[in-house]
Amino acid sequence: MLDDLDRGLIHALHIDGRVPFSRVASVLGVSAQTVARRYRRLCADSGLRVVGLTDPHQVGLTQWLVRLTVTARSARDIAGALVRRPDTSWVKLASGGTEIVAVVHAPNDSASDNSLLLYDIPRTAGITAVSAHCLLHTYVGGPANWRRSAEALDEGQQRVLREAVAALGVPRQPAAVDAELLAALEKDGRTGQGELARATGWAPATVGRRLSDLRAGGALFFDVEVDAALFGVTTRALLWLSVPPSRLERVATELSGHDELAFVAATTGPTNLVAQALCRDPADLHRYLTGRLGALEEIHSLETSPVLRNLKAASPALGAGAARVRR
Repeated sequence: MLDDLDRGLIHALHIDGRVPFSRVASVLGVSAQTVARRYRRLCADSGLRVVGLTDPHQVGLTQWLVRLTVTARSARDIAGALVRRPDTSWVKLASGGTEIVAVVHAPNDSASDNSLLLYDIPRTAGITAVSAHCLLHTYVGGPANWRRSAEALDEGQQRVLREAVAALGVPRQPAAVDAELLAALEKDGRTGQGELARATGWAPATVGRRLSDLRAGGALFFDVEVDAALFGVTTRALLWLSVPPSRLERVATELSGHDELAFVAATTGPTNLVAQALCRDPADLHRYLTGRLGALEEIHSLETSPVLRNLKAASPALGAGAARVRR
């Protein structure tokens, strides 16, 4: 489990994934060396990883949440193949090991073949059913983090960290010349400016300026991948909800305030809202489903799909700790 210093560091990284350890140290009242040591330990022992991600709408991508029903003997091989692909993230093994859920990043361009959705998955042996749900709007997830992993710092401490983020550059959209920069940040969002300069062939000052401009426009943001078990979570479940369209915005906004939910999004398909619940144990999940969630009369139907294991997290690029269980 985490102590107060660990939680404060993780919260600080949620606010600014590239925050200097010296600034975190001043906020937490410890030395920069202590913060750096804690960060290295969390990375090595707990799978902590900061990744730089692009806003899919600004880079011409549509996100699809794909559900695969598979035979038990083929589940691991199919899931492993999805994990290794550069166009997937959030690969999960669910429902007793016979369901795989993954986010697929597909080009908006109508001329693209979208091979994974149209050809590779339907032709794969061992898959008995496929459904694909376009993610229309994300309410929690991406830049909006799980509340329980970002509640350690008080308002004053958060203000100090947010002031630095607010002082960024001129908003710009990603361009083809940013490919090497963004690829490096997908693997490690805290890669130093010198290393990023070598990867891109730019001067360090150019790297810093381009980073500031991309972040200022929201084209680039940083996510923190960390094992939710460190926060006492032992039970994870995907919730597929059906809500009348006229009530969808109200229900989704309400769900966005639930501490139990790490992800909330509107989708296409027979269910039009999907969420991920992170709970202490099955009894805690039951209380949430029958209590806080059950109180929302606008929810017409609910399917609960237990998550057995998270095989890949937010970044499409694999890191050294990619096989670890994430949130």
